[in-house]
Amino acid sequence: MNNSNNNNNKELMEALNQLEKEKDISKDILLEAIENSLVAACKNHFGKADNIRVNINKETGAVNVYAERQIVETVTDPITQISEVEAILKFPKNNVGDIVHVEVTPKNFGRIAAQKAKQVVVQKIREEERKVLFNQYYNKEKDVVTGIVQRYVGDNISINLGKVDAVLTENEQVKGEHFRPTDRVKLYVLEVKDTTKGPRITVSRTHPELVKRLFESEVTEVRDGTVEIKSIAREAGSRTKMAVSSNNPDVDPVGACVGLNGARVNAIVNELRGEKIDIINWSDDPAILIENALSPAKVISVHVEEGEKSAKVIVPDYQLSLAIGKEGQNARLAARLTGYKIDIKSESQVVNYDYNTSNKDKYEDSEYNGKYEDDEYSDDYDNE
Repeated sequence: MNNSNNNNNKELMEALNQLEKEKDISKDILLEAIENSLVAACKNHFGKADNIRVNINKETGAVNVYAERQIVETVTDPITQISEVEAILKFPKNNVGDIVHVEVTPKNFGRIAAQKAKQVVVQKIREEERKVLFNQYYNKEKDVVTGIVQRYVGDNISINLGKVDAVLTENEQVKGEHFRPTDRVKLYVLEVKDTTKGPRITVSRTHPELVKRLFESEVTEVRDGTVEIKSIAREAGSRTKMAVSSNNPDVDPVGACVGLNGARVNAIVNELRGEKIDIINWSDDPAILIENALSPAKVISVHVEEGEKSAKVIVPDYQLSLAIGKEGQNARLAARLTGYKIDIKSESQVVNYDYNTSNKDKYEDSEYNGKYEDDEYSDDYDNE
């Protein structure tokens, strides 16, 4: 039996040494966990474990169980006490009232120790692998990853990211976008949570940052900071407006993002399955920024109310529908991009209003500050 225990002990220490080397799990931490689990096992054997200590030799793996007992003249509790007569034989240097450690290793405890050690090691390996996975994907939070579509789970989609599956919820899916199993897809990592079953990863196809990260991966100048994406407004699956600026006067920010013959922007449009992308020049002047944001529509004038974060825009009659866009989309995205409420009027609307209120000077130098009936387009504009 002793040979069997010795073999178990030897195998245990070899296994712990191997784990420490391969998985970087501290042998000391594993031994401590095994000792604690054995203390709990002793409770079944001794009825209590408050005074029990388990020691595993770090070199040989030998397991010994000790009970803390107080030396007394008359024993009333044999689990926590030892008689003075017995103590004189085993602990001659100690006196009545002292605490001594008496070895109480049960028979066949080596087998119990081996079973507990195996359970602890398996659990620790799982915990460590889960921790490694969590850290690996936690570092990718707010970044783009590539996944392979697995299956639909109700309205959600399970997507494999390699060593773990992510969840693309219904709210983070682009309307009208459908996937088949094995489709490869780019995703924005919204959140990584640590759970007992491993990291739970929530991803998105609708987040504006997905577009930004795609440009960072596709456009060298964006990645190295030469071109800066200052603002993004997106209606996922339909259109994105993006304002860019350059930190190098020799680099055209819009041209860098579009690429030769549109190669760079088209690669991103293809990844977004046909979503249109408008790229405009950023300006610190709100009027110029708003004019750029309403592209491709031409603008006659922009009057900005800085305090109210609003702007009155006049466009040629034939450009009004283009400036507003289908269901107000162009104006709505321009408002989100700039952070200004935008009120768009055609030239004839302004002239007619000025004519009907001729006693008031509302229109001067191609700018106006009158209040009109048409809707303003702002960041909180609701889809019709």
